[in-house]
This record gives sequence, C-alpha cells and structure tokens, in this order.
Amino acid sequence: MTIENRRLAAIAGLALTLGACAGPAIPRATPPPPTGGPPPTTVVKPVQNNALIGSSADAIGRMFGKPRLDITEGAGRKLQFAGSNCILDIYFYAPRAGANPVATHVDARTPDGRNAEVNSCAQSLQR
Repeated sequence: MTIENRRLAAIAGLALTLGACAGPAIPRATPPPPTGGPPPTTVVKPVQNNALIGSSADAIGRMFGKPRLDITEGAGRKLQFAGSNCILDIYFYAPRAGANPVATHVDARTPDGRNAEVNSCAQSLQR
C-alpha cells in the first residue's frame, strides 16, 4: 500500500468515525409550545426554619422598612434589605394556588459575600 493510499484510508476512516458522532442529518420535529391558558401554578413548600419564613411581604416591610431591591420574576418575588453588617434576601411564593405569597426562603450574607446567620442579620436590620 502506497503512502497516498494510506492517507486516503486514514482520512476515510476518520470521516466515518466523526460522521457516526454527528447524529441524524434531519432534525426531529419538536412539539409546539402549549398555547392559551395560564401557565401551571407552582406550589412551593418552605424548607427553612427561621423567624421570617411564612411572613407576608407586608409584614416584612413593617419589620425592615423599604427594601433596597424589589424584584418580581414569574411567580416569585425577592425583597432585599441591606445594612452595614449584612444583606438579607427574602423570597416569596404562594404556598398553594390562589394563596397570598409568603416568605419561603431567606439568604443572608456579609457585604463581602460570606454567608451570615439569617436570624442575627434580620435582627440587625430591623427598625
């Protein structure tokens, strides 16, 4: 076998190997996204145990005043409160369809990003 034939055989073998990895040449049809009607309701169950879980956004506002951030995304809402010692992020979701949102998750961190204890951070931010 000549060098040229060996090169052609190697290229053909490589092409067959790579072609097997490419998958089907014709893409499969994907079902269209659902249309009409409201999106499905997500039910979120609290998994944390701190003093803020289960509180409404109004109750949290009475505790801490005006939030630094108030962000709504989909079915969720996040309020952020900040002080010199810590930053508190409180996430609100409805516990069941049709219910008012309540705090279901709380994160606390120091201004430099290290984790902080939620209850002590909350105490330091209360007015």
